[in-house]
Amino acid sequence: MSSPREILAGYLRPTQLVDANSLGESVRGSVRLKLESTLPTGSFKVRGAIYALSVNQARRRVKEVVASSTGNHGAAVAYAARLLGVRATIFLPAHPNPVKRENIARLGAAIVEQGVDLAQAWMLADEHARRSGALFLNDATDADIPSGAGTIADEILEDCPDVESIYVPVGDTALIRGVAARAKELKSSVRVVGVQAARAPSYWQSWRSGLATPTESADTIADGLATRTPVADNVARIRALVDDMRLVTEDAMMTAVGRLALYEHVVAEPSGAATTAALMNELKLRPMGVKGPIVLLVTGCNIPPALLRKAIDLAAD
Repeated sequence: MSSPREILAGYLRPTQLVDANSLGESVRGSVRLKLESTLPTGSFKVRGAIYALSVNQARRRVKEVVASSTGNHGAAVAYAARLLGVRATIFLPAHPNPVKRENIARLGAAIVEQGVDLAQAWMLADEHARRSGALFLNDATDADIPSGAGTIADEILEDCPDVESIYVPVGDTALIRGVAARAKELKSSVRVVGVQAARAPSYWQSWRSGLATPTESADTIADGLATRTPVADNVARIRALVDDMRLVTEDAMMTAVGRLALYEHVVAEPSGAATTAALMNELKLRPMGVKGPIVLLVTGCNIPPALLRKAIDLAAD
């Protein structure tokens, strides 16, 4: 079978790796942004969705694909389904991000809005898949999705072979599992740093303790990082692959969104700006600077306009 990179090359172009000049002054080496936000649907998620649906179609006939999502994964599955001629049904928690919901609707997928959070939407999607025989592309547990996401590491190491650290947002961990595994396969010395929202710290807690530790809520503006119920196998995997985990506050993510927009001319949602927030925090704590080159993944740009305006106003003050 073709490699993930070969399969995705038929559908996606490599994303840009650009200098982040406003962030590089205190880094001994460059800071660069990996602009996954420029992919179709405005998120890295299409890598995993296209690859996973493609390989499943090669294994068996797929009439319908189902996903649970806070938005970006759902849009990616809807995009992949339309691309590959499959019906899609996306389960969202009630009151989802309106920009992300509109992305899914525009791609023609059926939408079910039900449940208070992603964990409940996941249960409903699983029930639907079991009843209907549909393929459930669960972002947290599907075995193929991380391989698609891992192609990001191939592109980073090609464009920046001397990279020292890669900062990766952490939601359900498919992204960091894929990127970390492939990056360390290509360059064992590279550091992989995971970033979670302080108000949704389930995988941060689990990485530290070694036990899958759910939280009572995941109430954060970074809806792409709003995971409450970690999967034990994923915890074991990130403990084996990830060198460090950081938490960032809501204010830090908003500041990072505004900074990226004003100084780097990059639109990022809070999840996509979490890596920038983590580096900004680190530079405050280490006035002598940190070692680079550093690559920050900007994973999505689907931010409600009012929130973007607020972040820009805060950064401009």
